[in-house]
Amino acid sequence: MASKSFADMLDLVPDKLLDIPQTPRNLPRVMTLPGIINAHDGDSDSTSSNCPERKIIVTNMLPLHIQRDPDTLKLTFRFDEDSLYWQLKDGFPPETEFVYVGSLKVEVDASEQEEVAQKLLEEFNCVPTFLPHDLHTKFYAGFCKQQLWPLFHYMLPICPDHADRFDRVLWQAYVSANKIFADKVMEVADPDEDYIWAHDYHLMILPTFLRKRYSRVKLGFFLHSPFPSSEIYRTLPVRDEILKGLLNCDLIGFHTFDYARHFLSCCSRMMGLDYESKRGHIGLDYFGRTVYIKILPVGIHMGRLESVLSLPITSSKVNEISQRFKGKKLIVGVDDMDIFKGISLKLLAFEYLLQMNPALQGNAVLIQIVNPARSTGKDVHEEKRETYSVVRKINETYGSPDYEPVVLIDRPVARYEKSAYYSMADCCIVNAVRDGMNLVPYKYIVCRQHSPHIDKSSMLVVSEFVGCSPSLSGAIRVNPWDIESVAGAINSALTMKDSEKKLRHEKHYKYVSSHDVAYWARMFMQDLERASKDHYNKRCWGIGFGLGFRVVSLSPSFRKLSPNYIVSAYKKSSRRAIFLDYDGTLIPQSSIVKAPSQELINILSTLCNDPKNTVFIVSGRGRSSLNEWLAPCEWLGLAAEHGYFTRWSAKSEWELSIPATDLEWKEIAEPVMRLYTEATDGSSIEVKESGLVWHHQDADPDFGSCQAKELLVHLENVLANEPAVVKRGQHIVEVKPQGVTKGLTAEKILSRMVKKGESPDFVTCIGDDRSDEDTFESIRSAVVSSKPEIFACTVGQKPSKAKYYLDDTGDVIKLLGGLANASDPKPGNTARFQITFDTIF
Repeated sequence: MASKSFADMLDLVPDKLLDIPQTPRNLPRVMTLPGIINAHDGDSDSTSSNCPERKIIVTNMLPLHIQRDPDTLKLTFRFDEDSLYWQLKDGFPPETEFVYVGSLKVEVDASEQEEVAQKLLEEFNCVPTFLPHDLHTKFYAGFCKQQLWPLFHYMLPICPDHADRFDRVLWQAYVSANKIFADKVMEVADPDEDYIWAHDYHLMILPTFLRKRYSRVKLGFFLHSPFPSSEIYRTLPVRDEILKGLLNCDLIGFHTFDYARHFLSCCSRMMGLDYESKRGHIGLDYFGRTVYIKILPVGIHMGRLESVLSLPITSSKVNEISQRFKGKKLIVGVDDMDIFKGISLKLLAFEYLLQMNPALQGNAVLIQIVNPARSTGKDVHEEKRETYSVVRKINETYGSPDYEPVVLIDRPVARYEKSAYYSMADCCIVNAVRDGMNLVPYKYIVCRQHSPHIDKSSMLVVSEFVGCSPSLSGAIRVNPWDIESVAGAINSALTMKDSEKKLRHEKHYKYVSSHDVAYWARMFMQDLERASKDHYNKRCWGIGFGLGFRVVSLSPSFRKLSPNYIVSAYKKSSRRAIFLDYDGTLIPQSSIVKAPSQELINILSTLCNDPKNTVFIVSGRGRSSLNEWLAPCEWLGLAAEHGYFTRWSAKSEWELSIPATDLEWKEIAEPVMRLYTEATDGSSIEVKESGLVWHHQDADPDFGSCQAKELLVHLENVLANEPAVVKRGQHIVEVKPQGVTKGLTAEKILSRMVKKGESPDFVTCIGDDRSDEDTFESIRSAVVSSKPEIFACTVGQKPSKAKYYLDDTGDVIKLLGGLANASDPKPGNTARFQITFDTIF
């Protein structure tokens, strides 16, 4: 059943979904024809040649601090220097221009929006989206925070109390908001020159809108949250729309390989896309475009943190902390009040630590700083209630008038104060049960390095479910759910030798200082430039409706086969060779009935009865099936099992391309295949006369693919000295004789025609799969006495060695009907094929 996101969702004007007032349109526009996909392919009104290259950063919220002047009641703005999106500009030369597109943190009255928009554009290079209040609530507090955020952190709405179930009204708001963001981007973007970088889960279908507006937009996306495993992600009703949205990017960034692996697994399981790594870059082939995957953990702004550490107020706070906790072992934790941060688990582990280590009672203090919650709800209130309850219990059990085991700071804490606590802490613990990145450990390491009051050493206890964990190899990694192990890790961190602490700290600081936010931004943009450099070397078509829209990118010389052109060449020729694949070319792959229709039999009979024609069906199918189905076509040539068996007509005998005695390797290969079939549920073996095929299309996609790789290596090893080749295809591993391919078969047929003095001046080959690519290449290089007119044609718009394409098997039949009509233009045949041929034009 089709998704209720509806095919026309992409084209909905936002006010059709919700009552949304139009935002001001007085901002400078570069693109003159935003609705036409190839508006800039030829002549254009754009001023791209005069515009410097810019980076357009698209985020949910603009990196601004906003206040309303109490006297004038006017809004005042300044950049938020702690915002990651503001800091990333340090990765580029000072002259690089940045434009920011996003929402404001305050609601602006409609009467002020035009003035505010103009001020932000002129003074801050910011473009506000001005989402209406109702839309923003449903978009951000609704779909983003109630549905995407929990799901991406592995929380399923199994029951109403556990998480909010999917709400289509909220999804429509998400679509509408993303479209408004896209409109704002295209108001200021020059797609020929600018690089657009969108951020986080709030904008995951933005790429679809932008790609529809302009097929060659240079577009990157970075996900700052975890990406869940396919088992979790597949529960999302709009899973396909979001995946396709991300795949409309040129580059997709993740913090860790785990997140990227989950995304790739979803693409494989839900869309049948395979990825490959070339020279260190992971790429997905998506309709001729390569979508690159970048694994790049974000860093911190070193200069910003160092400047805070040098402030007098920071030194004063450090002295205050030093005096207050003199002689104590300090453990610091800084977390949002969030169910995923594991605050209560951390407290329980600390309680267990004090219980099992009486020597630490009175000597160890946990400083837990709680940042304000980013969202509201029952789960946040429950987490806060439990946190206070556990803190109270610990302090009552182990505390004394002069000793408070847990110091809970639940208020907004200034950066200088956090830096002071980082500087004085012997250990930092991040115990989140799931977190996208978490930069607290990085900040702790830098503060310990630059604090003048302590030795340069540090210790980290980090949850293995946090994005920063893989990059901190010297940290003690823990399972936050295992309270005893976490307590043991904290004890190890507090009692570790100073020399080892210093070695671990030096290793961490070297990494953190060299992989800062500037490095992160610079590396991502370098890869985005590389990923989009070939945009103008290919032709692009937009296909698909609604949120299923995507761009097909193909070679400039690749075009649809014109019926007029091929029929004209066909009529002028005196000797012709025609090669046709069967499955997927003459018969749809999805068809249950594989036998040809009477119409197809009549067309093939007319073509092969023409004395000027040599027509061959070149197929991977066995000879018995082809012989049975195509028996009425007396003069039709058949090449079965990729050409292992060849027959020039129904009256001739089958010929073998190699001696049958060379197939003894089948006795070696079949037991190996059976071993993998028994171990892989859903797999099967197809036994052919000339070879063996192992199918795994019905097996688990990941396991089947893994087993296919193993089987390929296994067979290559055991058949290393045998006259056989092992090849992996779409959901298959095939073993066949050496020297048997469709391409070699076509070469042999053409060579025999030349020897008989029947060198063709017209060669046509039509096929749909990988095996036909050999034929497309072979017919161009085959030695013939004259230079024939060659028509190599694949079925479907996809990357191919063929010069031409036809859309589907229906187009193939129509085209062959036109050739048959030209071959035998008698009144009876004209009537037979006229309707079919006319439908081509």
